[in-house]
Amino acid sequence: MEFGVFVLAQQRGYHQCSRQVINNAVEQTVTAEAVGSGAGSGLSGRSGSTVMRALLCLVAATTLALQAGAAAAQTAAESWPNRAITWVVPFGAGGVTDLVSRKIAELLRTRLGQPVVVENRPGAGGTIGTEFVARAQPDGYTVLYASGGPMTIQPNLGLTKLNYDPLRSYVHVRGVSSANQILVATAAAPYSTLAEFVAYAKANPGKVNFGSPGPGTAQHLAGEMFQAAAGIKLTHVPYKSGSSQMTDMMSGILDVSFDYLAVLRPLIDTGKVKVLGTTGTARLAALPDAPTVLEAGYPDAVSVGSTWVSVPAGTDPRIVGRLSEALAAALADPAIVADLTANGQVSIADKGPAEMVPFIVEETARTKRVIETAGIAAR
Repeated sequence: MEFGVFVLAQQRGYHQCSRQVINNAVEQTVTAEAVGSGAGSGLSGRSGSTVMRALLCLVAATTLALQAGAAAAQTAAESWPNRAITWVVPFGAGGVTDLVSRKIAELLRTRLGQPVVVENRPGAGGTIGTEFVARAQPDGYTVLYASGGPMTIQPNLGLTKLNYDPLRSYVHVRGVSSANQILVATAAAPYSTLAEFVAYAKANPGKVNFGSPGPGTAQHLAGEMFQAAAGIKLTHVPYKSGSSQMTDMMSGILDVSFDYLAVLRPLIDTGKVKVLGTTGTARLAALPDAPTVLEAGYPDAVSVGSTWVSVPAGTDPRIVGRLSEALAAALADPAIVADLTANGQVSIADKGPAEMVPFIVEETARTKRVIETAGIAAR
């Protein structure tokens, strides 16, 4: 009788029955033990029967709770998204990740029918925002615009203790782009080519500085790789955002910087900085006159940065699948394709959830080889 009443109560959302039956069982068991075996087998039998009913109640409660939880999770996944999505960019406003991500976020808003709100969380080379997403609820409403700095460079540099695992803490949804970087100098710099820059830096060891959006970022790594390959000594000046870095470039506080064309294009077009070269193996169609580090004789300075989209580990596969499809459609939009091309970026949108993990593993291994060969981690 108690079991039947409990199931009915549990179905209606009440838990008092289970607590009461268990309390009664405990009291009667304690009484039975206090009376001892002299009290007779009848009391012991009744106590055992009550305990058994209590255990059955617990089993029923657990089963119903699991069923309710599974039903709720299924409903949440099927109705996703039904509210705004937070799109976390782990770098400051004005940087390449911020500029590109805002365009993609707007297309996702159209595809998903809900606001996609860009939230900048810069600091520590992108690890602060990246960790924030790892700790978020895996419900599909917190999305990371991930990049190689926090995911494949920082784990190898060891500059910061990471509270996330690039593979275990996330589900990597879909690739976005890969790109070479541009080495630019202030307009008044006494050098205009890679050869002139290297000669000047060798004559002035440690006096030439280069900026980056923070320690362990792809821009920082590019600078470290170049100075190691060219045999020069530069001074690294880290910033919290790409916009602050470029402001100091224009004012002459910084001598040179490594960054992506999406950030540098306005400064190049207006003559506020001059291009020395790129970190690629082939010249960019957008900058056909800019030589590559490979052409200049520095193959170990070749550097490519990548971005992709990730969500916290444990996110329902149905949500991951729908987000992945929406991203694929957004990245196929002619406006985004043209924008990536104009800014010297190559789409890697063909890499879905199944391809992203091997890609990240390969990128991490490549970065590790570069860092160890150049001795960057020891600096």
